[in-house]
Amino acid sequence: MRVEDISASASFRHLHTLAGEAPIAVDLRYVGNNNFAGRSLYGRLDCAWLRKEAADGLEAAAAWLQQQRPGWRLLVLDALRPQRVQEAIWVDVAGTPSQEYFANPERGSIHSYGMAVDVTLLLPDGREADMGSGFDEMSERSHPSLHEKHLASGVLQPAHVTLRNCLLQAMQHGGFSGIPNEWWHFDHGDRSRVRRELPRVY
Repeated sequence: MRVEDISASASFRHLHTLAGEAPIAVDLRYVGNNNFAGRSLYGRLDCAWLRKEAADGLEAAAAWLQQQRPGWRLLVLDALRPQRVQEAIWVDVAGTPSQEYFANPERGSIHSYGMAVDVTLLLPDGREADMGSGFDEMSERSHPSLHEKHLASGVLQPAHVTLRNCLLQAMQHGGFSGIPNEWWHFDHGDRSRVRRELPRVY
């Protein structure tokens, strides 16, 4: 399936249709130049899509967050990432330290199936929460697996880890799971099943 044809598929929902019990904000960083590459990676492609099950899960996560922290919202930073974009990114990062943070397109990024989303938290006043490292900050400060080490060394403060855990809990209530090296990235469902059973978007 090509991303240009995705609007005709009942299997996908556009991010701007998400409402549910709590509002969800959208700022896709790969559309503009506020990202690791410093340039638009999506160009004119409309990548504000998720598969329906992931979109429904995101609504459930936002509703749980609203219940726990009234006025707080989820901010979507990346959603569907077409295979052609993943391949272009891989050309830039392969063989560099940044390679750790991107799936080899031969295997397939879960983003390319519309089943992964990058998110952060918005405070009630609309500011992004301080998560201890920025979106797509490719350093060990971004690794949830190293929280204890970073707390002990002072690299992260307890408030950072509390916020990351709040985000994780919210996403888990929507059927998502996190990964060890990016606090912002969440997959919906089982990765192996996604790669085995669902089509990629090109």
